[in-house]
Amino acid sequence: MTQNKSHKAAQTAADLIVRNLEAHGVDHIVGIPGAKIDRLFEALEDSPIRTIVARHEQNAVFMAGGIGRITGRAGVAIATSGPGVSNLTTGLATATSEGDPVLTIGGAVGRADLLKLTHQSMDTVSMLRPVTKYSAEIGAPAATSEVIGNAFRAAESPRQGGVFVSVPMDVLNSEITEDYPVMGNRNAVKAGPAPEDVIKEAAAALKKAKKPVVLLGMKASKPENADAIRAFVKQTNLPVVGTYQAAGAVSRDLVSRFGGRVGLFHNQYGDYLLDEADLVVAIGYNPIEYDPSLWNRKSTRPIINVDVVPAQLDNAFNPEIELIGSIALTVQHLTRETGALTSGAALDKILEVYRASQKAAFAKAKSSQQGMLHPLEIIKVMEDFVAQDITICLDMGSFHIWHARFLEVFRARQMLISNGQQTMGVALPWAMSASIVNPAQKVISVSGDGSFMMSSMDLETAVRLKSNLIHIIWVDQHFNMVRIQEEKKYGRDAAVAFGPIDFAAFARSFGAKGINVNSVDSLKAALREGMETQGPVVIAVPVDYVDNPALMNPLPELAK
Repeated sequence: MTQNKSHKAAQTAADLIVRNLEAHGVDHIVGIPGAKIDRLFEALEDSPIRTIVARHEQNAVFMAGGIGRITGRAGVAIATSGPGVSNLTTGLATATSEGDPVLTIGGAVGRADLLKLTHQSMDTVSMLRPVTKYSAEIGAPAATSEVIGNAFRAAESPRQGGVFVSVPMDVLNSEITEDYPVMGNRNAVKAGPAPEDVIKEAAAALKKAKKPVVLLGMKASKPENADAIRAFVKQTNLPVVGTYQAAGAVSRDLVSRFGGRVGLFHNQYGDYLLDEADLVVAIGYNPIEYDPSLWNRKSTRPIINVDVVPAQLDNAFNPEIELIGSIALTVQHLTRETGALTSGAALDKILEVYRASQKAAFAKAKSSQQGMLHPLEIIKVMEDFVAQDITICLDMGSFHIWHARFLEVFRARQMLISNGQQTMGVALPWAMSASIVNPAQKVISVSGDGSFMMSSMDLETAVRLKSNLIHIIWVDQHFNMVRIQEEKKYGRDAAVAFGPIDFAAFARSFGAKGINVNSVDSLKAALREGMETQGPVVIAVPVDYVDNPALMNPLPELAK
């Protein structure tokens, strides 16, 4: 076992990087060592920062992204040169698409070898530039604090995202002979509200509208933004629709104004509300969450865009009024300027039908196969266990559509979903992040049997960390979300089937508790056992996807 040193003879650039991480308030880093980056891991041995060794670099970035999403401060992941850094790509693309602040640091061959065909030489700065907000190399020890400081600022400034810093091995090992400053968080920029005259213009448009609807996006689910949005909805009484990533922004007391979550397919009552609206107020919305061409069928209808940065214009998303600044402060000012409205009642009938349809869907849900569960049977059981302090982390698959449409959550950032890159394998690493940030709280993560196997090697990490999580696997031996779309398009599926795994035995082989269930009662018992267990629990549920085609079917109202 590595022993900590009480002192060092000389300070290196690696030590200066660590001092910058400490100054920025980093508590945890996740990564995998290697010869080109091991000096940095060695320096971290003398730091209060907790180093977590992952089993795959992609999962390390997912974990850092989860920390970033939950805390709003950049999570940090470290990888060695060559394939260690190239394995960061998917995690960084996901973080940048989702708006999650992440700083990654990668090793590199020495400066003299950067352009040679030598072991693990790779232009990683250029490779990762398209999937990051900032990608740079520390070319000399004197530039260390500057590059790290600017990387943090890029990761955490609007819109937040992933950044990458490459450190050649000879730079990392270089002795620091001068007292270079560290770049902490003292220069963090705080935005104010949008200009008052533009807020007045938006309020006037809202007062004039006959059927305005609020569309919430991923930034609406930040806690401070959610608080302001709830006050706005309570004051104006407007109907509200959310993208999948806005989950939790609407509080329980406002559920009567909530028209559901929309995304992927234009076939929900929330879509019907948006179709009927004569004005849409988009708050914290990014087009990557749900294509504007799907929800905005009226090109001339005015849109008010409330965000931290101006919209990327789209033929179907060209806002008439833009309120750019702090979302929370802007919405607070807009609430005061707008006051109470009566126009929200114009769409009440759609809200009533939506709520009735949700109840009816749960009432008729039943598996057609013995020993299997219908998706809504699983979600109904989960509802009894999902308290306000439990975080839900969803992987990518058709199961995430069922959760997004039917599982109610009322805390901002309570449900984490990837709908930017729609990345498979994120749920387990995100669950570990949630457990790291709030160790006393239970976390429930959900994967399909396909997506689970893309990050399952880090179940060992969860066991080592004693992560307080329950991971539910929906088992059907297919990449099911691909399957339903292939069947819709081609009348058959192709290349989506794979073999069975005993997931309970698989989990036990890692040192986790593993439970196979085959009924509603056994799922309830397994969840009760999971809630009482310290450390990771894996529950495998055979799922009957008989009603999956309905996920893509249009509502009668939308088929006209």
